[in-house]
Amino acid sequence: MEERVIGHVRRVNGPVIEAIGITNAMMHELVKVGEEKLIGEINKLEGDSAIIQVYEDTTGIAPGKPVFGAGIPLSAELGPGLIGTIYDGIQRPLDEIRDLSGIYIERGVQVASLNRDKKWKFVPAAEPGTAVSGGTILGFVQETERVEHRILVPPNENGVLESIAPEGSYRVDEPVAVLSTGTSVKELTLMQRWPIRVPRPVKQRLAPTVPMITGQRVIDTLFPVAKGGTVAMPGGFGTGKTMTQQAIAKWCDADIIVYIGCGERGNEMTDVLTEFPNLVDPRTGRSLMERTILIANTSNMPVSAREASIYTGVTLAEYYRDQGYHVAVMADSTSRWAEALRELSGRMEEMPAEEGFPAYLPTRVAEFYERAGYMKTMCDKTGSVTIIGAISPPGGDFSEPVTQHTKRFIRCFWALDRGLANARHYPAISWIDSYTEYLTDISAWWGKNVSSEWEKDRALIMELLQKEVRLQQVVKLVGPDALPDSQRFVLDVCTLFKNSFLQQNAFDKVDMFSTLEKQVKMLHVILTYWRRGREAIKRGATLVKLRRMKVYQDIAKMKFTVPDADLSALDKIQARLERSMDQLETIYA
Repeated sequence: MEERVIGHVRRVNGPVIEAIGITNAMMHELVKVGEEKLIGEINKLEGDSAIIQVYEDTTGIAPGKPVFGAGIPLSAELGPGLIGTIYDGIQRPLDEIRDLSGIYIERGVQVASLNRDKKWKFVPAAEPGTAVSGGTILGFVQETERVEHRILVPPNENGVLESIAPEGSYRVDEPVAVLSTGTSVKELTLMQRWPIRVPRPVKQRLAPTVPMITGQRVIDTLFPVAKGGTVAMPGGFGTGKTMTQQAIAKWCDADIIVYIGCGERGNEMTDVLTEFPNLVDPRTGRSLMERTILIANTSNMPVSAREASIYTGVTLAEYYRDQGYHVAVMADSTSRWAEALRELSGRMEEMPAEEGFPAYLPTRVAEFYERAGYMKTMCDKTGSVTIIGAISPPGGDFSEPVTQHTKRFIRCFWALDRGLANARHYPAISWIDSYTEYLTDISAWWGKNVSSEWEKDRALIMELLQKEVRLQQVVKLVGPDALPDSQRFVLDVCTLFKNSFLQQNAFDKVDMFSTLEKQVKMLHVILTYWRRGREAIKRGATLVKLRRMKVYQDIAKMKFTVPDADLSALDKIQARLERSMDQLETIYA
């Protein structure tokens, strides 16, 4: 790209620079500042002056230094080679930067986002002379064993395909097709660029009717999210946000994972970077990195790059969605991103709103989550982007602005509870404060593919959990012994459900993941214990008798003892439960 001097530095305020003498520049244009050419972006234009947000350390930048304009917006490079790469917030590959500058990122280091030396085997899929438009598939590249990379015509291009390269190996910047637009001829390569702040176009937004299966019972059964859905996961320090996102990243049935470490602590991000390459994809038996893109932007990195990181991540996700893949975006955490907005807004001397956040915080949050969705793509495939945004409210206060504004734009809310985390109950998702609005959308899918009883059983167990909350308030005043057995039985069933169903051990080979079929059968067993036990108590049976049944221990341990491959064991537990209840009823008949 051609760079030209468009002005000079007038004032430096941390990562925010005021430039004067600006000529021939546009909003959100990619610029480079000083002789070191620090990467930045124009955020405000007024007369011949501009406010520039710099994505690197501005130490040493002085008034009078030149500002170079690139003539294009801050954009992501999209093409083969994204999968398995670790980027910073502005899509610079950290492994290559380390090879150039050591363990610390030097200022002004210039590294291409996609490797220009590696060759990819390209298999053409279009014929010369055909009319093509944005999203048309030109050919295929096998990016990893699991991901077939579909080379698309860029969204804003259309015309007649004059020629296409034969099957062979090409670098990402080598032309593989020639497109005639009528007024000009353009060469198309394996890669394309797209402005990170602009959503990529789609043909149609579809209703999210297919659940994203995570293998985590509290999510799939109680608070499911649809593919193309939006989730907020708020929780204080130590409540398990990162751990829950890692479990979802490993086990969910998304085709591609984009993990954005936005402003997290360095040691926590280090754990992610060292653990992810060693995680095994349970579906292929190969490294999880073969379907994962990591964006690492820790809290000690430049604050401006933190602000850009989530846009970079969601742009990469949209690119794979356009190829017909289902992509899950893990943003950890959006609170750090909002804090970056607050700092930059303060340096630009904008009027603050609640708790110092800029007045446009709700707009930015909405713009981010609106890029999720279940779509019909330009190449007539269906793909989705599911966004799961972790929130780190100070002191675990869910009434703070980031959590409250996020709740307006998402449809699934997984509230992490400190009490559960302290009790080592993971995932620490509160069944009282959490909710989902996708039940009506995905109930038909559940009824057709898993069980027609799911919706009814879920409603019943949620009703019991609500009853338990009210009874616990009474217990705190008068103690459990003051309650009749019928009410104590509600507490007993809910405790059984929480310990044997909701609590899940990520280190146990059987319990770390549960298929939907296993979840439905486990829930049905517990609810059978509730229904039959309630009738037995009405006939005179005692709670002690119910607890002493041998099958009670089988129910309590079934999450560890019944593997996904042998669900007949749950049918046997169900049958033993029915026989034990029949025997109990004959005694008190």
